[in-house]
Amino acid sequence: MRRSVLVRFLGLSLAVALGAVIATALIATYSTSEKLQGEIDANTGQLQVDGEIYSELSKYAADHPTWSGVDKLVHDLGDKLGRRVAVTADDGSVIADSARMLGAAPALPSVPAATIDARNSGVSKKLSAISAASAYSARKTVASGISGFVATSSGAPPFVAYPDWGMTDAEKQQQEQLAKQAVACWNAKGKSASIRQTGSVPQVVIESTESIAGVRVLEKPGTAASDTCSPPGLNAPSAKAKIVNDDEIRRARACLDAAGIPYQVNDFEGLKSVEPKTKAEIPAEFDDCTTQARVQALTPYVAPPAKLYLGAKSTFNVFSGEGLLRTAATALGVLLIAALVMIFAGRRLVRPIVALTGAAQRMRNGDHAARVPVSGKDEVARLGHAFNDMAESIQRHDFQRKAMVSDVAHELRTPLANIKGYLVASEDGVVPLDSELVTSLLEETELLEHLVADLQDLALADAGMLRLHPAPRDLTELAQQVVAAHRPTAEAADVTVTAVGGPSPAMVDSARIRQALGNLVSNAIRYTPSGGNVVVGVRRVGDGYNLSVTDNGSGIAEEHLPYVFDRFYRAEHSRSRSTGGSGLGLAITKHLAEAHGGRITVTSRLGSGSTFTVWLPAADTLSG
Repeated sequence: MRRSVLVRFLGLSLAVALGAVIATALIATYSTSEKLQGEIDANTGQLQVDGEIYSELSKYAADHPTWSGVDKLVHDLGDKLGRRVAVTADDGSVIADSARMLGAAPALPSVPAATIDARNSGVSKKLSAISAASAYSARKTVASGISGFVATSSGAPPFVAYPDWGMTDAEKQQQEQLAKQAVACWNAKGKSASIRQTGSVPQVVIESTESIAGVRVLEKPGTAASDTCSPPGLNAPSAKAKIVNDDEIRRARACLDAAGIPYQVNDFEGLKSVEPKTKAEIPAEFDDCTTQARVQALTPYVAPPAKLYLGAKSTFNVFSGEGLLRTAATALGVLLIAALVMIFAGRRLVRPIVALTGAAQRMRNGDHAARVPVSGKDEVARLGHAFNDMAESIQRHDFQRKAMVSDVAHELRTPLANIKGYLVASEDGVVPLDSELVTSLLEETELLEHLVADLQDLALADAGMLRLHPAPRDLTELAQQVVAAHRPTAEAADVTVTAVGGPSPAMVDSARIRQALGNLVSNAIRYTPSGGNVVVGVRRVGDGYNLSVTDNGSGIAEEHLPYVFDRFYRAEHSRSRSTGGSGLGLAITKHLAEAHGGRITVTSRLGSGSTFTVWLPAADTLSG
């Protein structure tokens, strides 16, 4: 079974894309491994150098509200470490570039090495005071051979990434004086205390009594209740840090209160932290609130995020001199495979479209019997079926149009020939122009008038200009009027006509409904044999009424039922005017029913009679 055209196109596209991806991956893998190995061999210490550059620029971002003035630091780092250092804003504009000479610089690497964002670096960790005071009460410092190395027993992040962040010179001098005072106090008590510089801020450490042989264990004073040597403000943050911390806590609390998340606020040496009430399961909203609060509080005081580019060019370039030939060959191979697949699949897809085009051209040239062979169930197959149905409809309507012209000519020719014959005979004196002749001529004229009126009604209906004048009327009363009008004709044909039904109010054009029922009753009488019956019934069905005309006449063969409402269609193809009307009555009745918002149906059995049913909406339905 042929699959959907959409599925086939999708599969084809995926196959071509897969081939392109595989080829690209092969080139990228080969080039990357080759270039990367060369980079690693030539720059064994590059990662450490890059880490130092990132650290220095992150500290600058934390200490300055803008990147203005960073150009000197960038050039110093580039000269000192032998690397190209470039900093750009988020929009790609260059802030500083160590390779820029006289306003010009080589192109930047295609991918930044890192993003510098002081709002999410050590400064924010310091100000948020993520670790609770209890976590720092057990903080221990183990002196090792690596200067400045700090390990915490609690596993919490370092409390101070930049201990001197935001401190003025006066605050630093005050910290130094307090540290000296604390050291003197501890030494007087027999404790070995000393001052260690963390950044430009002094930190007091004392040797713990828990030391083991060969290892000096130092602890931070000011955490035990028995500590009387640490003066107030020894480890206090800067005024700037306090302002930012207060703003952060305020924003975090507002967000958590709005989200309905329980929390607690802890205070440690002048800095506050917001922590969840229970640490078993911290909701994601808690992290979102605290992170956003921290970022918003720090934004006015630190440089905006920037991208850091390192090195003179990208790690590898598949379009470099040595890779260009390989890249071109692979691309040509992929294109060749894609072209072959498209040609094979395209021919299968285009073949039915070419057949459709040929059939359409034959239709244009007048061959209404043109059809296309159809196989499968995909979109193209459905298009073929639709074309064949359209061609069938055009052919049928063309046949009906030709038959209609022939029928109209026939219906006009007969009365006109009669009128002309009588008038010529009267002029020649063969037939006297008496009252009987005049009556006959009037009958022929009435036939012409009726045919023209029917044609006009159909033309108005086709143009949507069939005018109705609806008013509240009783359908049973209208049915009785139609029966009374056709009773003389029925009696002459020895056919009994009756109307049955109760009160049936509806908003209708009474003249048009009598016309529709009249056409049905006239047909029923015409095709009902002597002694037969015609019943006009009105019955409520749902939100409307069924007006049915039932006879026990000759009936209609099943193959003719779909066409009985076509113009000039007759189950009997005899053109005898003694048994047939204009051939437009049922078509007009159908239009009249639809103009009232209704519909008409027919059921019939050959030899047992027919029932035509017109459904019309009730008056209460229309008013609702």
